[in-house]
Amino acid sequence: METSPPRAGHTRTTQGRLRGWNLTVFLPPLAVVGAVLVAADARNWWEATVLALGVVAAMVVLERWTAGDISRVVVPCLIVTAAVWPFGVLVADSHQAFYGMTIVVPFFVARLPRHRAAATVGLGAFVAAVGAAELLESPDDIPGVLLRYVLVPTAIVVVATCLMFANRRFYEIIEEAREREAELAVYRERVRFAGDLHDIQGHTLHVVKLKIALAEKLVRRDIGRVEEELREVHALVSDTIAQTKQLAYAQRRLNLSVELENAKNLFEAAGIRVRVNREAAVDERVDGLLGQVLRETTTNILRHAQATRVRITLSRSGITIENDGAPHAPLPRLGGLAALRERVGDSGGELTVEQENGRFLTAAEFSHPGAATPRPPARKDDNR
Repeated sequence: METSPPRAGHTRTTQGRLRGWNLTVFLPPLAVVGAVLVAADARNWWEATVLALGVVAAMVVLERWTAGDISRVVVPCLIVTAAVWPFGVLVADSHQAFYGMTIVVPFFVARLPRHRAAATVGLGAFVAAVGAAELLESPDDIPGVLLRYVLVPTAIVVVATCLMFANRRFYEIIEEAREREAELAVYRERVRFAGDLHDIQGHTLHVVKLKIALAEKLVRRDIGRVEEELREVHALVSDTIAQTKQLAYAQRRLNLSVELENAKNLFEAAGIRVRVNREAAVDERVDGLLGQVLRETTTNILRHAQATRVRITLSRSGITIENDGAPHAPLPRLGGLAALRERVGDSGGELTVEQENGRFLTAAEFSHPGAATPRPPARKDDNR
């Protein structure tokens, strides 16, 4: 979860959810309509078999589209549905045999890299030309033939193709909105970090300014007081340096309740549903470390997952954060979570990270909450 997936992968994930929803909603009724049309038009079993091939080809394309693997089937299925249409016109006397093309043509045209308008016009002309061939069989009913075999089939195929363009644009708009919300959430997190940094350094610098001004006034009258003020300034600066390091390495003690409220706000701003389960009141001795776990996990979800749901479970001595939308690739290097795992381990706890079937779980548990006093960070050279 620490390695950002490419934008295309993010887009495919979002579109996959919408496609799955479309499969559930539209595939059954479309299949039923196709079966009814075949039953109504076929006069014998072999006509029913040929007409059914067009319906089956259309359903195959729709199902493969929801799986994101349409490229290998769309052309063969287009050929099948295009062959069923002239069979229906010239043999089965079926003005509804274009049904399969209504579904397959939009998918075929939508995946073309260019010349989509020309392809739409060309396929519409094919439908109209085949339908017009019925005039050879029924020359006495020109208006009826033109309406049922030419105008209606052509209009339906062309309109369905245009709607596919609108549908594709809808996916793009949804994805763009989701990305903007995630970027806004990350921006808010950065602003909050800047606020924490200001809280640490702003107050100290103001106090240092006052103490130095006081020392300037006392330098010729009370050298002992000046030395005392300078020692306090030195202590303040040293403490500020330590707090800044802790903030930079996410070691500053956090308040779990504040972090929980912030995480909920960030997730909701990004369009992610949040559910919080409180099994027991959290032991105050592990409150800060659990707040660090929640903050790091929240940042990871916003930056690296395509989550729609997050569930946070709090117990007396632990926290569990579970989200969907995790990449299906092998678990990457943990980065920030790896460093946090060491701190949790040093404090007598255990940080667990799992990824499976698009689900990502982060859990921290302390078997003995009283032991959750973090060790001081290793001393580093200030000039580094």
